Amino acid sequence: MHVARVVRKYQTKDGPRESVSHLLRRSFRAEGKIRHETLANVSALPEPALAALRAALADKSLLVAGESFEITRSRPHGHLAAVATAARALGLPELLGPPSRARDIAYGLVLARVVRPASKLATLRWWADTTVVEDLGLAEVGTDEVYAAMDWLLDRQEAIEATLARRHLAAAANPAGTAYFDLTSAWTEGAHCPLAVRGYSRDGKKGLPQIEYGLLTDPAGRPVAVRVFAGNTADPTAFSTIVEVVRERFGLARLVLVGDRGMITSARIDALRELGGLGWLTALRAPAIAALAADDGPLQMSLFDTADLAEFAHPDYPGERLVAARNPALAGERAHKRAELLAATEAALAPIQTWVQAGRLAGADKIGLRVGRVLGRYKMTKHFTVTITDATLSVVRNAAGIAAEAALDGIYVLRTTVGADVAAAGVLTAYQNLAAVERDFRHFKSDDLDLRPIHHRLEDRVRAHVLVCFLAGYLVWHLRATLAPLTFTDEAPPPRPDPVGPACRSAAASAKAARKTDQHGEPVRGFRELLDHLGTLTRNRIRTAGTTEFDLLASPTPTQRRAFELLGAPIPLTLK
Repeated sequence: MHVARVVRKYQTKDGPRESVSHLLRRSFRAEGKIRHETLANVSALPEPALAALRAALADKSLLVAGESFEITRSRPHGHLAAVATAARALGLPELLGPPSRARDIAYGLVLARVVRPASKLATLRWWADTTVVEDLGLAEVGTDEVYAAMDWLLDRQEAIEATLARRHLAAAANPAGTAYFDLTSAWTEGAHCPLAVRGYSRDGKKGLPQIEYGLLTDPAGRPVAVRVFAGNTADPTAFSTIVEVVRERFGLARLVLVGDRGMITSARIDALRELGGLGWLTALRAPAIAALAADDGPLQMSLFDTADLAEFAHPDYPGERLVAARNPALAGERAHKRAELLAATEAALAPIQTWVQAGRLAGADKIGLRVGRVLGRYKMTKHFTVTITDATLSVVRNAAGIAAEAALDGIYVLRTTVGADVAAAGVLTAYQNLAAVERDFRHFKSDDLDLRPIHHRLEDRVRAHVLVCFLAGYLVWHLRATLAPLTFTDEAPPPRPDPVGPACRSAAASAKAARKTDQHGEPVRGFRELLDHLGTLTRNRIRTAGTTEFDLLASPTPTQRRAFELLGAPIPLTLK
Protein backbone atom coordinates (compact mmCIF):
# COMPACT_ATOMS: atom_id res chain seq x y z
CA MET A 1 0.00 0.00 0.00
CA HIS A 2 1.06 3.57 -0.51
CA VAL A 3 -0.23 7.14 -0.40
CA ALA A 4 -0.64 8.61 -3.87
CA ARG A 5 -0.69 12.34 -4.52
CA VAL A 6 -3.26 13.01 -7.23
CA VAL A 7 -3.40 16.41 -8.92
CA ARG A 8 -6.46 17.32 -10.98
CA LYS A 9 -6.45 20.42 -13.17
CA TYR A 10 -9.65 22.10 -14.34
CA GLN A 11 -10.86 25.33 -15.92
CA THR A 12 -13.08 27.92 -14.24
CA LYS A 13 -14.33 31.30 -15.26
CA ASP A 14 -11.55 32.81 -13.16
CA GLY A 15 -8.90 30.77 -14.93
CA PRO A 16 -7.17 27.39 -14.53
CA ARG A 17 -7.24 25.75 -11.13
CA GLU A 18 -6.00 22.50 -9.63
CA SER A 19 -6.94 20.30 -6.69
CA VAL A 20 -4.68 17.93 -4.79
CA SER A 21 -5.87 14.71 -3.19
CA HIS A 22 -3.99 12.16 -1.10
CA LEU A 23 -5.36 8.66 -1.63
CA LEU A 24 -4.50 5.49 0.25
CA ARG A 25 -4.13 2.86 -2.45
CA ARG A 26 -3.30 -0.79 -2.88
CA SER A 27 -1.44 -1.82 -6.00
CA PHE A 28 -1.80 -5.27 -7.56
CA ARG A 29 -1.24 -7.04 -10.86
CA ALA A 30 -4.19 -8.30 -12.90
CA GLU A 31 -4.14 -9.67 -16.44
CA GLY A 32 -0.51 -8.64 -16.78
CA LYS A 33 -1.15 -5.00 -15.83
CA ILE A 34 -0.61 -2.95 -12.69
CA ARG A 35 -3.90 -1.95 -11.10
CA HIS A 36 -4.56 0.50 -8.24
CA GLU A 37 -7.38 0.18 -5.73
CA THR A 38 -8.29 3.26 -3.69
CA LEU A 39 -8.94 2.31 -0.09
CA ALA A 40 -9.42 5.75 1.47
CA ASN A 41 -9.12 9.46 0.84
CA VAL A 42 -6.73 10.77 3.47
CA SER A 43 -6.53 14.34 2.16
CA ALA A 44 -7.92 15.71 5.39
CA LEU A 45 -4.88 14.55 7.37
CA PRO A 46 -2.30 17.23 8.26
CA GLU A 47 1.04 17.09 6.47
CA PRO A 48 3.00 15.61 9.43
CA ALA A 49 0.45 12.78 9.70
CA LEU A 50 0.71 12.14 5.97
CA ALA A 51 4.51 11.97 6.25
CA ALA A 52 4.22 9.53 9.16
CA LEU A 53 1.75 7.39 7.20
CA ARG A 54 4.06 7.28 4.19
CA ALA A 55 7.01 6.31 6.41
CA ALA A 56 4.97 3.55 8.11
CA LEU A 57 3.85 2.13 4.78
CA ALA A 58 7.52 2.16 3.65
CA ASP A 59 8.34 -0.06 6.65
CA LYS A 60 10.34 2.67 8.37
CA SER A 61 10.54 2.88 12.16
CA LEU A 62 8.82 5.92 13.61
CA LEU A 63 10.36 7.59 16.65
CA VAL A 64 8.89 10.10 19.05
CA ALA A 65 11.26 13.01 19.45
CA GLY A 66 12.68 13.22 22.96
CA GLU A 67 11.29 9.82 23.94
CA SER A 68 12.42 7.21 21.46
CA PHE A 69 16.14 8.02 21.11
CA GLU A 70 18.99 9.61 23.02
CA ILE A 71 22.48 10.92 22.29
CA THR A 72 24.76 8.72 24.36
CA ARG A 73 28.03 10.44 23.45
CA SER A 74 29.13 13.52 21.51
CA ARG A 75 32.79 13.87 20.51
CA PRO A 76 34.69 16.65 18.69
CA HIS A 77 35.39 15.43 15.19
CA GLY A 78 35.58 18.17 12.55
CA HIS A 79 39.13 19.38 13.24
CA LEU A 80 40.53 15.84 13.27
CA ALA A 81 38.52 14.96 10.16
CA ALA A 82 39.94 17.96 8.30
CA VAL A 83 43.53 17.16 9.30
CA ALA A 84 43.05 13.45 8.49
CA THR A 85 41.56 14.35 5.10
CA ALA A 86 44.63 16.44 4.28
CA ALA A 87 46.90 13.67 5.60
CA ARG A 88 45.27 11.07 3.35
CA ALA A 89 45.58 13.39 0.34
CA LEU A 90 49.33 13.69 1.08
CA GLY A 91 49.70 9.95 1.62
CA LEU A 92 50.93 10.54 5.16
CA PRO A 93 49.77 7.22 6.68
CA GLU A 94 51.62 5.31 3.96
CA LEU A 95 54.60 7.64 4.34
CA LEU A 96 54.92 6.69 8.01
CA GLY A 97 55.27 3.01 7.21
CA PRO A 98 53.38 -0.26 6.70
CA PRO A 99 50.05 -0.76 8.52
CA SER A 100 50.59 -1.68 12.17
CA ARG A 101 49.52 -0.64 15.62
CA ALA A 102 52.72 1.38 15.97
CA ARG A 103 51.82 3.29 12.81
CA ASP A 104 48.30 4.01 14.12
CA ILE A 105 49.74 5.39 17.37
CA ALA A 106 52.34 7.48 15.55
CA TYR A 107 49.65 8.75 13.18
CA GLY A 108 47.48 9.66 16.15
CA LEU A 109 50.40 11.58 17.70
CA VAL A 110 50.86 13.58 14.50
CA LEU A 111 47.14 14.40 14.25
CA ALA A 112 47.05 15.42 17.91
CA ARG A 113 50.15 17.61 17.52
CA VAL A 114 48.36 19.58 14.76
CA VAL A 115 44.99 19.86 16.51
CA ARG A 116 45.94 20.08 20.18
CA PRO A 117 49.69 20.06 20.93
CA ALA A 118 50.44 18.85 24.44
CA SER A 119 52.62 16.43 26.37
CA LYS A 120 52.32 12.74 25.52
CA LEU A 121 50.42 11.99 28.73
CA ALA A 122 47.99 14.86 28.11
CA THR A 123 47.57 13.65 24.53
CA LEU A 124 46.57 10.20 25.77
CA ARG A 125 43.86 11.74 27.96
CA TRP A 126 42.69 13.98 25.12
CA TRP A 127 42.41 11.05 22.70
CA ALA A 128 39.69 9.55 24.92
CA ASP A 129 37.49 12.61 24.38
CA THR A 130 37.76 12.58 20.58
CA THR A 131 36.98 10.25 17.69
CA VAL A 132 40.65 9.22 17.44
CA VAL A 133 40.15 6.48 20.04
CA GLU A 134 37.47 4.60 18.11
CA ASP A 135 38.66 5.25 14.57
CA LEU A 136 42.33 4.38 15.11
CA GLY A 137 41.74 1.76 17.81
CA LEU A 138 43.71 3.58 20.49
CA ALA A 139 41.45 2.93 23.47
CA GLU A 140 43.91 0.85 25.49
CA VAL A 141 47.12 2.65 24.55
CA GLY A 142 49.46 3.47 27.44
CA THR A 143 52.60 5.55 27.72
CA ASP A 144 54.86 2.55 27.12
CA GLU A 145 53.18 1.89 23.76
CA VAL A 146 53.43 5.57 22.86
CA TYR A 147 57.17 5.58 23.53
CA ALA A 148 57.57 2.33 21.59
CA ALA A 149 55.71 3.89 18.65
CA MET A 150 57.99 6.93 18.81
CA ASP A 151 61.01 4.62 18.66
CA TRP A 152 59.44 2.82 15.67
CA LEU A 153 58.84 6.16 13.94
CA LEU A 154 62.42 7.31 14.54
CA ASP A 155 63.68 4.16 12.82
CA ARG A 156 61.62 5.22 9.79
CA GLN A 157 62.97 8.79 9.65
CA GLU A 158 65.48 8.27 6.86
CA ALA A 159 62.93 6.53 4.61
CA ILE A 160 60.34 9.25 5.30
CA GLU A 161 62.73 12.10 4.52
CA ALA A 162 64.07 10.38 1.40
CA THR A 163 60.50 10.14 0.07
CA LEU A 164 59.86 13.82 0.83
CA ALA A 165 63.14 14.78 -0.85
CA ARG A 166 62.15 12.92 -4.02
CA ARG A 167 58.74 14.55 -3.85
CA HIS A 168 59.87 18.16 -3.30
CA LEU A 169 63.60 18.57 -4.03
CA ALA A 170 64.08 16.48 -7.16
CA ALA A 171 64.49 18.33 -10.45
CA ALA A 172 60.89 17.76 -11.62
CA ALA A 173 59.38 19.35 -8.50
CA ASN A 174 62.15 21.86 -7.86
CA PRO A 175 63.17 23.47 -11.17
CA ALA A 176 64.98 26.25 -9.31
CA GLY A 177 67.25 23.59 -7.82
CA THR A 178 67.42 25.24 -4.39
CA ALA A 179 66.94 24.09 -0.82
CA TYR A 180 66.97 26.09 2.42
CA PHE A 181 68.53 25.22 5.76
CA ASP A 182 68.53 27.02 9.08
CA LEU A 183 69.13 26.19 12.73
CA THR A 184 67.19 27.09 15.85
CA SER A 185 66.98 26.00 19.46
CA ALA A 186 64.44 24.88 22.06
CA TRP A 187 64.94 24.76 25.79
CA THR A 188 64.51 21.58 27.81
CA GLU A 189 63.24 20.67 31.26
CA GLY A 190 65.16 18.25 33.44
CA ALA A 191 68.86 17.57 33.74
CA HIS A 192 69.57 14.11 32.32
CA CYS A 193 69.23 14.43 28.54
CA PRO A 194 72.64 14.05 26.80
CA LEU A 195 71.60 16.53 24.08
CA ALA A 196 70.56 19.22 26.55
CA VAL A 197 73.51 21.54 27.19
CA ARG A 198 73.95 25.25 27.61
CA GLY A 199 74.61 27.25 24.47
CA TYR A 200 73.40 30.25 22.52
CA SER A 201 69.62 30.31 23.02
CA ARG A 202 67.69 31.64 20.05
CA ASP A 203 64.62 31.73 22.31
CA GLY A 204 66.24 34.11 24.78
CA LYS A 205 66.02 31.50 27.58
CA LYS A 206 69.29 32.23 29.35
CA GLY A 207 70.45 29.79 31.98
CA LEU A 208 68.45 26.80 30.68
CA PRO A 209 69.85 23.77 28.86
CA GLN A 210 68.69 23.43 25.28
CA ILE A 211 68.81 21.34 22.14
CA GLU A 212 69.21 22.62 18.58
CA TYR A 213 67.52 21.39 15.46
CA GLY A 214 68.02 22.24 11.82
CA LEU A 215 65.27 22.30 9.22
CA LEU A 216 65.72 21.65 5.50
CA THR A 217 62.93 22.96 3.27
CA ASP A 218 62.10 23.35 -0.40
CA PRO A 219 61.95 26.85 -1.95
CA ALA A 220 58.34 27.31 -0.81
CA GLY A 221 59.23 26.58 2.83
CA ARG A 222 57.77 23.07 2.85
CA PRO A 223 59.63 20.96 5.47
CA VAL A 224 61.64 18.11 3.94
CA ALA A 225 64.08 16.98 6.64
CA VAL A 226 65.02 17.75 10.23
CA ARG A 227 68.10 17.02 12.33
CA VAL A 228 68.60 17.38 16.09
CA PHE A 229 71.90 18.47 17.63
CA ALA A 230 73.33 19.14 21.06
CA GLY A 231 72.56 22.58 22.42
CA ASN A 232 76.08 23.93 21.91
CA THR A 233 76.41 22.92 18.24
CA ALA A 234 77.73 25.67 15.95
CA ASP A 235 75.84 26.56 12.80
CA PRO A 236 78.61 25.44 10.41
CA THR A 237 78.73 21.98 12.05
CA ALA A 238 75.00 21.56 11.56
CA PHE A 239 75.35 22.67 7.95
CA SER A 240 78.03 20.04 7.31
CA THR A 241 75.62 17.41 8.60
CA ILE A 242 72.81 18.47 6.28
CA VAL A 243 75.23 18.51 3.31
CA GLU A 244 75.99 14.86 4.02
CA VAL A 245 72.27 14.10 4.25
CA VAL A 246 71.55 15.80 0.93
CA ARG A 247 74.36 14.04 -0.92
CA GLU A 248 74.51 10.62 0.69
CA ARG A 249 70.97 9.94 1.89
CA PHE A 250 68.95 11.81 -0.73
CA GLY A 251 71.34 11.34 -3.65
CA LEU A 252 70.98 14.98 -4.75
CA ALA A 253 74.28 15.99 -6.31
CA ARG A 254 72.98 19.11 -8.09
CA LEU A 255 71.44 21.51 -5.60
CA VAL A 256 72.00 25.07 -4.39
CA LEU A 257 71.87 25.31 -0.60
CA VAL A 258 70.68 28.61 0.81
CA GLY A 259 71.61 29.69 4.33
CA ASP A 260 72.46 32.79 6.31
CA ARG A 261 75.97 34.18 6.83
CA GLY A 262 76.43 32.35 10.11
CA MET A 263 75.44 29.03 8.57
CA ILE A 264 77.37 28.91 5.29
CA THR A 265 80.81 30.22 6.24
CA SER A 266 83.90 30.49 4.04
CA ALA A 267 85.20 27.22 5.49
CA ARG A 268 81.96 25.43 4.62
CA ILE A 269 82.07 26.89 1.11
CA ASP A 270 85.60 25.56 0.65
CA ALA A 271 84.34 22.13 1.69
CA LEU A 272 81.43 22.35 -0.76
CA ARG A 273 83.83 23.36 -3.50
CA GLU A 274 85.91 20.23 -2.85
CA LEU A 275 82.82 18.00 -2.95
CA GLY A 276 81.61 19.45 -6.24
CA GLY A 277 78.05 19.56 -7.53
CA LEU A 278 76.44 21.43 -4.65
CA GLY A 279 76.18 25.21 -4.92
CA TRP A 280 75.49 27.88 -2.33
CA LEU A 281 73.76 31.18 -1.74
CA THR A 282 74.60 33.13 1.39
CA ALA A 283 75.56 36.60 2.58
CA LEU A 284 78.92 38.10 3.48
CA ARG A 285 79.77 39.14 7.00
CA ALA A 286 80.44 42.78 7.88
CA PRO A 287 84.28 42.58 7.73
CA ALA A 288 84.15 41.05 4.24
CA ILE A 289 81.75 43.77 3.10
CA ALA A 290 84.05 46.45 4.56
CA ALA A 291 86.99 44.96 2.65
CA LEU A 292 85.02 45.16 -0.61
CA ALA A 293 84.10 48.77 0.19
CA ALA A 294 87.70 49.87 0.76
CA ASP A 295 89.09 52.74 -1.30
CA ASP A 296 90.11 50.53 -4.21
CA GLY A 297 87.34 47.95 -3.76
CA PRO A 298 84.47 47.26 -6.17
CA LEU A 299 81.72 48.06 -3.64
CA GLN A 300 81.28 51.82 -3.86
CA MET A 301 78.21 53.92 -3.09
CA SER A 302 78.13 55.05 -6.74
CA LEU A 303 76.81 51.58 -7.61
CA PHE A 304 73.52 52.61 -6.04
CA ASP A 305 73.13 55.95 -7.81
CA THR A 306 70.44 54.63 -10.17
CA ALA A 307 69.28 51.42 -8.44
CA ASP A 308 69.42 49.73 -5.05
CA LEU A 309 70.76 46.51 -6.58
CA ALA A 310 74.12 45.87 -8.28
CA GLU A 311 76.26 42.92 -9.31
CA PHE A 312 80.03 42.67 -9.55
CA ALA A 313 82.88 40.16 -9.34
CA HIS A 314 86.03 39.94 -7.24
CA PRO A 315 89.12 37.70 -7.47
CA ASP A 316 88.72 36.64 -3.83
CA TYR A 317 85.47 34.90 -4.86
CA PRO A 318 86.38 32.92 -7.98
CA GLY A 319 83.51 31.40 -9.92
CA GLU A 320 80.97 33.24 -7.77
CA ARG A 321 78.58 36.10 -8.31
CA LEU A 322 78.44 38.98 -5.82
CA VAL A 323 75.09 40.76 -5.60
CA ALA A 324 74.96 43.92 -3.49
CA ALA A 325 71.73 45.50 -2.28
CA ARG A 326 71.04 48.70 -0.40
CA ASN A 327 67.86 49.00 1.63
CA PRO A 328 67.24 52.65 2.61
CA ALA A 329 64.63 51.68 5.21
CA LEU A 330 67.04 49.25 6.85
CA ALA A 331 69.77 51.91 6.73
CA GLY A 332 67.59 54.35 8.65
CA GLU A 333 66.64 51.68 11.17
CA ARG A 334 70.25 50.71 11.85
CA ALA A 335 71.36 54.33 12.18
CA HIS A 336 68.58 55.01 14.69
CA LYS A 337 69.41 51.87 16.68
CA ARG A 338 73.13 52.68 16.76
CA ALA A 339 72.44 56.21 17.98
CA GLU A 340 70.24 54.87 20.77
CA LEU A 341 72.84 52.29 21.84
CA LEU A 342 75.63 54.86 21.83
CA ALA A 343 73.57 57.21 23.98
CA ALA A 344 72.55 54.41 26.36
CA THR A 345 76.16 53.28 26.70
CA GLU A 346 77.38 56.78 27.51
CA ALA A 347 74.58 57.23 30.03
CA ALA A 348 75.54 53.96 31.73
CA LEU A 349 79.25 54.91 31.78
CA ALA A 350 78.67 58.41 33.18
CA PRO A 351 78.23 57.28 36.83
CA ILE A 352 81.39 55.17 36.58
CA GLN A 353 83.36 58.19 35.34
CA THR A 354 81.94 60.25 38.21
CA TRP A 355 82.98 57.62 40.78
CA VAL A 356 86.51 57.49 39.34
CA GLN A 357 86.84 61.28 39.37
CA ALA A 358 85.61 61.39 42.98
CA GLY A 359 88.04 58.64 44.02
CA ARG A 360 85.22 56.29 45.03
CA LEU A 361 86.36 53.75 42.41
CA ALA A 362 90.06 53.12 41.95
CA GLY A 363 92.29 50.49 40.42
CA ALA A 364 92.55 49.76 36.72
CA ASP A 365 91.24 46.24 37.18
CA LYS A 366 88.13 47.30 39.10
CA ILE A 367 87.40 50.16 36.71
CA GLY A 368 87.93 47.88 33.73
CA LEU A 369 85.44 45.31 35.08
CA ARG A 370 82.73 47.95 35.47
CA VAL A 371 83.37 49.46 32.04
CA GLY A 372 83.57 46.07 30.31
CA ARG A 373 80.25 45.05 31.82
CA VAL A 374 78.54 48.10 30.32
CA LEU A 375 80.21 47.83 26.92
CA GLY A 376 79.37 44.13 26.75
CA ARG A 377 75.74 44.74 27.65
CA TYR A 378 75.21 47.13 24.75
CA LYS A 379 77.83 45.53 22.43
CA MET A 380 79.40 48.91 21.75
CA THR A 381 83.07 48.13 22.51
CA LYS A 382 84.16 48.77 18.92
CA HIS A 383 82.66 52.27 18.92
CA PHE A 384 84.53 53.65 21.95
CA THR A 385 88.18 54.33 22.74
CA VAL A 386 88.67 53.58 26.42
CA THR A 387 91.75 54.59 28.41
CA ILE A 388 92.02 53.31 31.99
CA THR A 389 94.60 53.91 34.69
CA ASP A 390 94.42 53.26 38.39
CA ALA A 391 92.88 56.70 38.98
CA THR A 392 91.48 57.86 35.64
CA LEU A 393 88.94 56.79 33.06
CA SER A 394 88.59 58.27 29.59
CA VAL A 395 85.81 57.16 27.22
CA VAL A 396 85.66 58.75 23.76
CA ARG A 397 83.57 57.80 20.76
CA ASN A 398 85.50 56.25 17.88
CA ALA A 399 84.20 58.71 15.30
CA ALA A 400 86.07 57.15 12.38
CA GLY A 401 84.80 53.67 13.15
CA ILE A 402 81.25 54.88 13.60
CA ALA A 403 81.38 56.77 10.31
CA ALA A 404 82.82 53.74 8.50
CA GLU A 405 80.03 51.50 9.80
CA ALA A 406 77.36 54.12 9.05
CA ALA A 407 78.54 54.31 5.43
CA LEU A 408 77.58 50.65 5.02
CA ASP A 409 74.21 50.88 6.76
CA GLY A 410 71.53 49.00 4.84
CA ILE A 411 74.04 47.37 2.49
CA TYR A 412 74.36 43.60 2.28
CA VAL A 413 76.22 41.46 -0.24
CA LEU A 414 75.22 37.99 -1.40
CA ARG A 415 77.67 35.42 -2.74
CA THR A 416 76.40 32.57 -4.85
CA THR A 417 77.11 30.02 -7.55
CA VAL A 418 73.64 30.46 -9.08
CA GLY A 419 74.05 30.75 -12.85
CA ALA A 420 73.81 33.93 -14.89
CA ASP A 421 70.43 32.79 -16.25
CA VAL A 422 68.99 34.03 -12.93
CA ALA A 423 69.02 37.82 -12.72
CA ALA A 424 70.43 39.65 -9.71
CA ALA A 425 66.87 40.38 -8.53
CA GLY A 426 66.12 36.66 -8.67
CA VAL A 427 69.18 35.88 -6.56
CA LEU A 428 68.03 38.42 -3.98
CA THR A 429 64.50 37.00 -3.96
CA ALA A 430 65.88 33.49 -3.49
CA TYR A 431 67.82 34.64 -0.43
CA GLN A 432 64.82 36.52 0.96
CA ASN A 433 62.88 33.25 0.85
CA LEU A 434 64.87 32.18 3.91
CA ALA A 435 62.06 33.97 5.74
CA ALA A 436 59.89 30.93 4.96
CA VAL A 437 62.15 28.79 7.16
CA GLU A 438 61.85 31.35 9.96
CA ARG A 439 58.07 31.17 9.54
CA ASP A 440 58.24 27.37 9.86
CA PHE A 441 60.28 27.71 13.05
CA ARG A 442 57.66 30.07 14.45
CA HIS A 443 54.92 27.56 13.64
CA PHE A 444 56.95 24.75 15.21
CA LYS A 445 57.70 26.63 18.41
CA SER A 446 54.59 28.55 19.34
CA ASP A 447 51.95 29.29 16.72
CA ASP A 448 50.84 25.75 15.90
CA LEU A 449 52.89 22.85 17.23
CA ASP A 450 54.25 23.97 20.61
CA LEU A 451 57.48 21.99 20.25
CA ARG A 452 59.05 23.61 23.31
CA PRO A 453 59.88 23.06 26.09
CA ILE A 454 61.12 19.48 25.71
CA HIS A 455 60.55 17.12 28.63
CA HIS A 456 62.04 13.88 27.26
CA ARG A 457 65.11 12.45 28.93
CA LEU A 458 66.46 9.97 26.37
CA GLU A 459 68.31 11.25 23.32
CA ASP A 460 66.27 9.21 20.82
CA ARG A 461 63.01 10.31 22.43
CA VAL A 462 63.98 13.93 21.90
CA ARG A 463 64.72 13.17 18.25
CA ALA A 464 61.41 11.32 17.91
CA HIS A 465 59.53 14.22 19.52
CA VAL A 466 61.07 16.66 17.04
CA LEU A 467 60.25 14.24 14.20
CA VAL A 468 56.57 14.11 15.25
CA CYS A 469 56.52 17.92 15.25
CA PHE A 470 58.25 17.95 11.86
CA LEU A 471 55.58 15.68 10.33
CA ALA A 472 52.86 17.78 11.92
CA GLY A 473 54.57 20.86 10.45
CA TYR A 474 54.47 19.24 7.02
CA LEU A 475 50.71 18.80 7.45
CA VAL A 476 50.25 22.35 8.77
CA TRP A 477 52.09 23.80 5.78
CA HIS A 478 49.60 22.21 3.39
CA LEU A 479 46.59 22.92 5.59
CA ARG A 480 47.47 26.60 5.84
CA ALA A 481 47.83 26.81 2.06
CA THR A 482 44.59 24.93 1.35
CA LEU A 483 42.45 26.70 3.96
CA ALA A 484 43.88 30.17 3.21
CA PRO A 485 40.50 31.52 1.92
CA LEU A 486 39.05 30.93 5.42
CA THR A 487 41.93 32.60 7.30
CA PHE A 488 43.74 35.92 7.20
CA THR A 489 46.49 34.37 5.07
CA ASP A 490 47.26 36.21 1.85
CA GLU A 491 46.19 33.76 -0.86
CA ALA A 492 48.11 35.44 -3.69
CA PRO A 493 50.81 37.80 -2.36
CA PRO A 494 52.00 40.11 -5.14
CA PRO A 495 55.66 40.24 -6.17
CA ARG A 496 57.71 42.98 -4.56
CA PRO A 497 57.59 46.13 -6.72
CA ASP A 498 61.19 46.72 -5.61
CA PRO A 499 63.23 43.57 -4.92
CA VAL A 500 65.05 45.40 -2.13
CA GLY A 501 61.87 46.79 -0.58
CA PRO A 502 59.51 45.14 1.91
CA ALA A 503 57.02 42.45 0.97
CA CYS A 504 53.49 43.61 0.15
CA ARG A 505 50.01 42.25 0.86
CA SER A 506 47.49 41.88 -1.92
CA ALA A 507 44.45 44.14 -2.04
CA ALA A 508 42.20 41.11 -1.47
CA ALA A 509 44.08 40.15 1.71
CA SER A 510 43.93 43.71 3.03
CA ALA A 511 40.20 43.85 2.34
CA LYS A 512 39.69 40.50 4.05
CA ALA A 513 41.60 41.69 7.10
CA ALA A 514 39.62 44.94 7.26
CA ARG A 515 36.20 43.27 6.89
CA LYS A 516 37.02 40.22 9.00
CA THR A 517 34.92 38.29 6.49
CA ASP A 518 35.54 36.55 3.19
CA GLN A 519 33.97 37.40 -0.15
CA HIS A 520 30.88 35.38 0.80
CA GLY A 521 30.35 37.31 4.03
CA GLU A 522 31.48 34.42 6.24
CA PRO A 523 33.87 35.25 9.12
CA VAL A 524 37.58 34.62 8.61
CA ARG A 525 39.73 33.38 11.45
CA GLY A 526 43.29 32.70 12.44
CA PHE A 527 44.46 29.19 11.55
CA ARG A 528 44.28 27.96 15.14
CA GLU A 529 40.85 29.54 15.60
CA LEU A 530 39.65 27.83 12.43
CA LEU A 531 40.72 24.43 13.78
CA ASP A 532 38.87 25.17 17.02
CA HIS A 533 35.75 26.06 15.03
CA LEU A 534 36.01 22.86 13.01
CA GLY A 535 36.18 20.99 16.31
CA THR A 536 32.62 22.08 17.11
CA LEU A 537 31.45 19.72 14.35
CA THR A 538 30.73 16.70 16.53
CA ARG A 539 30.07 13.05 15.85
CA ASN A 540 27.16 11.87 17.95
CA ARG A 541 26.30 8.33 19.02
CA ILE A 542 22.50 7.89 18.79
CA ARG A 543 20.59 5.12 20.59
CA THR A 544 17.03 4.36 19.52
CA ALA A 545 14.18 3.08 21.72
CA GLY A 546 15.45 -0.44 21.19
CA THR A 547 19.14 -1.32 21.28
CA THR A 548 20.10 0.05 17.86
CA GLU A 549 22.97 2.58 17.87
CA PHE A 550 24.40 4.62 15.02
CA ASP A 551 26.68 7.64 14.50
CA LEU A 552 25.42 10.95 13.16
CA LEU A 553 27.41 14.09 12.37
CA ALA A 554 26.10 17.45 13.53
CA SER A 555 24.93 19.77 10.78
CA PRO A 556 28.01 21.67 9.57
CA THR A 557 28.18 25.45 9.58
CA PRO A 558 28.86 27.21 6.25
CA THR A 559 32.51 27.64 7.24
CA GLN A 560 32.88 23.97 8.13
CA ARG A 561 31.25 22.90 4.88
CA ARG A 562 33.49 25.28 2.92
CA ALA A 563 36.61 23.93 4.63
CA PHE A 564 35.95 20.42 3.35
CA GLU A 565 35.10 21.77 -0.09
CA LEU A 566 38.56 23.35 -0.14
CA LEU A 567 40.04 20.04 0.99
CA GLY A 568 38.26 18.39 -1.95
CA ALA A 569 36.39 15.76 0.04
CA PRO A 570 33.02 15.25 1.75
CA ILE A 571 32.97 15.43 5.53
CA PRO A 572 34.04 11.92 6.57
CA LEU A 573 32.19 10.06 9.29
CA THR A 574 35.42 8.38 10.41
CA LEU A 575 39.12 9.25 10.33
CA LYS A 576 40.02 6.22 8.20
